[in-house]
Amino acid sequence: MIQDFLKEIPGRYRGPGGAIAVLRKGEVVGKQVWGYSNLEEHRLMDEKTPMPICSITKQMLCLIIEDVRRNPTPKMLSTDRTFDEQMDAGLREIVSKEIIENTGLTLEHLCNNQSGIRDYWAMSMFWGTQPEGRFTLEHDAKKALSLTTSLQFEPGTQYSYCNLNFHILARVLENVTGLPLATHLSERLFAPARMQNARLWEDNARVSEWCVGYEGNEIFGFLPAKNLVEWSGDAGVLASLNDMIAYEQYLDRSWEDEQSIYRAIARVPYFKDGTIAMYGNGLARTKVGDIDIIGHGGSLRGYCLHRLQVPSERLAIVVMLNHEIDAETIAMDIVSNLLTTSQTTPDLAHRPPADWNRLGTFFDPDAQLSFTVRGDEPGTVIVQYADHEEKVFLSTAASGSTATLFLVLEGDTIEMHRIDDNRTIHARRIRAPQGIIRGDYTGRYECKEQESVFICDGTGEMLYGSFEGFLGKGPLHLMRYLGEDIWILVCPRGLDAPAPGNWTLVFHRDDAGAITGVTMGCWLARNVHFTKC
Repeated sequence: MIQDFLKEIPGRYRGPGGAIAVLRKGEVVGKQVWGYSNLEEHRLMDEKTPMPICSITKQMLCLIIEDVRRNPTPKMLSTDRTFDEQMDAGLREIVSKEIIENTGLTLEHLCNNQSGIRDYWAMSMFWGTQPEGRFTLEHDAKKALSLTTSLQFEPGTQYSYCNLNFHILARVLENVTGLPLATHLSERLFAPARMQNARLWEDNARVSEWCVGYEGNEIFGFLPAKNLVEWSGDAGVLASLNDMIAYEQYLDRSWEDEQSIYRAIARVPYFKDGTIAMYGNGLARTKVGDIDIIGHGGSLRGYCLHRLQVPSERLAIVVMLNHEIDAETIAMDIVSNLLTTSQTTPDLAHRPPADWNRLGTFFDPDAQLSFTVRGDEPGTVIVQYADHEEKVFLSTAASGSTATLFLVLEGDTIEMHRIDDNRTIHARRIRAPQGIIRGDYTGRYECKEQESVFICDGTGEMLYGSFEGFLGKGPLHLMRYLGEDIWILVCPRGLDAPAPGNWTLVFHRDDAGAITGVTMGCWLARNVHFTKC
């Protein structure tokens, strides 16, 4: 029984509180609500407790854009221009005209996270943010947009998750239609879907009035997460379990109509080269065995959620947590329990070659990023390139794959094809440091494009990095030397969660051997150049 399985979830994924619902053919077949929405005040979690649904907001924004395409506002009808013409003109008012003219950036690239724009939550570190810093829509988001003057790749060729894409989409929608996003969501989605208590709540600082989000774990304790960020388009919707059940029922009804708005945004997306993309319009595509799944999660500091749909089974699952355990893992655990799937059993006969266990780090020269590969249990290795570890099953002693990547080891090089990113990476092993580290990395560096200053301080192998920008003077971050003038700057806590994580810092020298600058990047924001002052 599904309800018996759901009753085990709270004890297996321990935290302050949560809520889960499972639906088949639009009917609730399992539901579990547990714990507390506020540990300090002993306030229980219930089906009506609203919490931020985080990036699930993105697909709702895309639903609204498609609805506006079909049902324009009076302001839009007052002009002879088509929907696409008006939206394109709106995009040019917000994003640098030079970027659009030089790269062909479109709204579709934004909707599919193929724009090449760097994520502004990662970039906020360069602007001097503190983890609990304030970030406003009126001033800070506008400033971030003004500093978006270059891209990290050609639009349409690759995938990179970017919250700023959806912030831009929301601003374009509001300007073109003459109505705020909150009105569109209320009238075009929440009302028809019967999401009675859902709303756009842009100021995350006040969410704790209904539900407190918590950082930490059972070992170190749970502390209320302080979040002073304002969201709109990329996040911002507040909803309860009852609201999300109504949303899933609305989507289930919509799926039956091939001409529905939901079917339109759930269509298969593509890259410029014709390759199928795994992400489009705020929806990610994956599989359990041979069964297709559509869905998306979301996380802010203190909260983690996931919703998914299995169209072939008319199955939907919603997981909502006011702590930071991975909600997608829980959702997929439930799916695996409910569905009988044809799984391909990996051949674990191959062990990593002897040097897999000491491979250390590799360097991707195109993205200027480092990543680690290490030996794991027999037949597997662990790759950490993006924001999480990926277990790769070896098909030979020097090659292997997951559902989303293939890799081949040849001596000191690795070729890795990342399906989701639509990238083939040719990386080389970073040579281990020899002897004493030359101590000329310290000093001040400037990135005029981002109006940012990087300060490197310390001695020997113990260096620290910090940033100054329009958000203030940020904290010191520990740096770790990899070799070949390549360092890691560790950022476990950024302006929001999940934080950017490790940044790769590649220092440059002139012909005389003096440090002249550094290129920085992480998975969400690559190739940012600083010059030594």
